[in-house]
Amino acid sequence: MEEQEGTLPQKADFSSWYNDILWRAEIMDVRYPVKGLYVWFPFGFGIRKRVYGILRELLDRDHEETLFPLLIPEPEFMKEAEHIKGFENEVYWVTHGGTTPLDVKLALRPTSETAIYPMYALWVRSHADLPIKVYQIVNTFRYETKHTRPLIRLREITSFKEAHTVHATWDEAESQVEDAIARYQEFYDRLNIPVLISKRPDWDKFPGADYTIAVDTIMPDGRTLQIGTVHHLGDHFSKTFSIQYEDTKGEQQYCHQTCYGISERSIAALISMHGDDLGLMLPPEVAPVQIVIVPVIMKKREEEVMQAATQLEAELQNAGYRVKIDTRDLRPGAKYYYWEMRGVPLRLEIGPRDLDNSVVMSVLRTGGKEPLPRADIISEVNRKMKEYTNVLLEHAQAHIQNHLFMVHEESELSNTVSKGVAAVHWCGNRECADRIEEISDASILGTEVRTDLIDQKRGNCIICGKPDGIVTLVGRSY
Repeated sequence: MEEQEGTLPQKADFSSWYNDILWRAEIMDVRYPVKGLYVWFPFGFGIRKRVYGILRELLDRDHEETLFPLLIPEPEFMKEAEHIKGFENEVYWVTHGGTTPLDVKLALRPTSETAIYPMYALWVRSHADLPIKVYQIVNTFRYETKHTRPLIRLREITSFKEAHTVHATWDEAESQVEDAIARYQEFYDRLNIPVLISKRPDWDKFPGADYTIAVDTIMPDGRTLQIGTVHHLGDHFSKTFSIQYEDTKGEQQYCHQTCYGISERSIAALISMHGDDLGLMLPPEVAPVQIVIVPVIMKKREEEVMQAATQLEAELQNAGYRVKIDTRDLRPGAKYYYWEMRGVPLRLEIGPRDLDNSVVMSVLRTGGKEPLPRADIISEVNRKMKEYTNVLLEHAQAHIQNHLFMVHEESELSNTVSKGVAAVHWCGNRECADRIEEISDASILGTEVRTDLIDQKRGNCIICGKPDGIVTLVGRSY
């Protein structure tokens, strides 16, 4: 069906733009008749497949993929009181099998610690069994009562990548935390998404963790989106679930653990960071269609143009590109609109004049039209793809830089977080933190910020004025 041009809201109206682009670009259908549950369109799932393919590649270096059950018996789920307190209002319970009441209620996993760790207690016997490094990509369920939003705030998280590792010592687990952070940084580098990595305050860490490191990005409206977490669990869960190993002296020791996750929020960030008023802009690595060929048909030379387009398609496919020829009976402008909406990095147009001049006309999704010599088409396409990727990254980096502000005065906080993320100095005192959150109507995101975009020197606390305050991120989050 030919689409109407100019109907996507401007990105400046981010909420409307985001909601519209999900269906116009065929990413998700929001009409499923259960609140907070959505359906992937095949095109959107193609993006998901490639995004998670990168995750799998990074983890498969030394992790093993596995799959644990969705249903968790209530006694196992309730073992860890602190952990459960963090999820008790979000759990879906299965109480019947058909019409028969179950003897034991079963929870739909909100996260999988209580499903996995009873098995670890059976698997771990000796120090020789360690470390264990596994991950799974599964759906999880949380009864979200706030405003739901596709890919961002869900009741069914369809694509939760969670890794769970087991180690002999606290320090070995800490090394694994650093390794996970490095992989997440690499993951988002490949998606051209700049991130802010920081340590969550103790009151906002994962229930049951010693500490939590979070990965955030800044969305177009200045709000932050948490797009990854890494948790050092210490021996907290191993004591609850009796995960012990025999050390080299023959003594029983509790294990130390980590877990770390990424969800389809990564795709929300991908869409939001790079898209514009015309639709998606996808990095080539995850674009279902990397190149679209649009034949410019004139009746007298139609067969010749189509033959040239087919030959061009074959050459590009042999070079490893995902290519599609658009032969639909639509005017060229409608085809351009269709593929721009879906974020295809490169459009190649070929018509009689191009054949006569031995060129192919190229148009990048980021803008700019250039004839490419047909004889060197593969090397020229490679060059255009690099150019496109560089522009994506430059735009994304500029966005983060333009929405991250160093703030030294209490009076400036509220106005600043209405535009983006504030970096302030904080003494570490909870009363000062509460005051920061009160006057900004925002949250403390984290400390120990891993970025070179702001000065990391210590300074006077923005609230009480005490010296030696640490740089702390403050922002409004989804």
